[in-house]
Amino acid sequence: MQKILLVANTGWYLYNFRLPLARFLRARGDVEVVLVSPRDAYVPRLTAEGFRWIELTLDRKSVNPLRELLVVARLAAIYKAERPDAVHHFTAKCVLYGTLAAKLTCVRAVVNALTGLGHVFMGSGWKARTLRPIVKMLYRRLLTARRVRVVFQNPDDLRTFTDQKLVVPDRTILIRGSGVNLKRFRPRPGNRDDAPCPVVLFAARLNGDKGIHEFVEAARTLKSSGGVGAVFQVAGAPDTGNPSSVSAAQMDDWRREGAVDLLGHVDTMDDLIAQAAVVVLPTHGGEGVPRVLLEAAAMGKPIVATDVPGCREAVLPSENGFLVPPKDARALAACVERLLCDADLRARMGAAGRRLMEQHFDDQDVARRTAAIYETMGALAPAEFASAKNARAKAA
Repeated sequence: MQKILLVANTGWYLYNFRLPLARFLRARGDVEVVLVSPRDAYVPRLTAEGFRWIELTLDRKSVNPLRELLVVARLAAIYKAERPDAVHHFTAKCVLYGTLAAKLTCVRAVVNALTGLGHVFMGSGWKARTLRPIVKMLYRRLLTARRVRVVFQNPDDLRTFTDQKLVVPDRTILIRGSGVNLKRFRPRPGNRDDAPCPVVLFAARLNGDKGIHEFVEAARTLKSSGGVGAVFQVAGAPDTGNPSSVSAAQMDDWRREGAVDLLGHVDTMDDLIAQAAVVVLPTHGGEGVPRVLLEAAAMGKPIVATDVPGCREAVLPSENGFLVPPKDARALAACVERLLCDADLRARMGAAGRRLMEQHFDDQDVARRTAAIYETMGALAPAEFASAKNARAKAA
């Protein structure tokens, strides 16, 4: 039996974005999937699924050289003990440190998923500016190795890395997003969006770079104009590991003002999206393909997002939603207002979004394409061999 390690900076990420891949690989019957992440509230959910989990101590905000070297050493120890056929890294620190650890321990197949450029590439603060040349140098050294394949979620990020010679073009793969569960996230005819007070939903971590401030400003504009009656919901919690995280004081101010309803973290996103008339994500960029846009489109909801890499993959302008300039609350408000005032437009865009998800964003297709990467690298037997083996085992 072959072994593949999936490595991320949170259990939350593995559970919410890579559980379909882990299940898909396990179902083949010829591979053991081991999950590696720091301990958090989602780890029990991963182990309840029957997967073996290994703890990784990692501070997402740390830039302490000694502490970071200890992360590399811990990963190297895990890889040496586990002797995996392949390791698959997600998120920037895991990509960098995991690839170095894999090199030190001679792991033969390394797959790195770059799910967006991230804060170091996109940030304007002193820390981002200081780290950017160092991170680029490390990417250039580590991602160009023969045993490494790099997966991008959108063509803009792939082009950026290729132009800066941080990757080797014929060792890169484009897989748009992590996919969406089309059975769970599907239109629900019983939940109509024509209630007297329709819902406009923002669902993301409460970071400035997700566009939460622009969403609040758009809500203020539309409520003060009196032209539309709507409830503006915010589902999500601050991400303390991100420098642009919203403060508790800011959230208290928003609660007192009442322009938006702060729901906090919500697990049942399908139930929440089902009640929305419009789903909005005015992100500033730096991410792969935002999952909430895929989920909303899969449920037949029109979406409004910013014209940045990643969002362009999920939104076909004027077909299943609108793209607006980043950091432009006025344009955001105008597009939301247009959708709230036209139920037929919402229905047409929602139907187009569902078709787009069915054609290109099924999470099972993403899992199959990812497994094919392992196969081409020799870390996994071809799928037909696994199927034949399972058939023989059942017959016996």
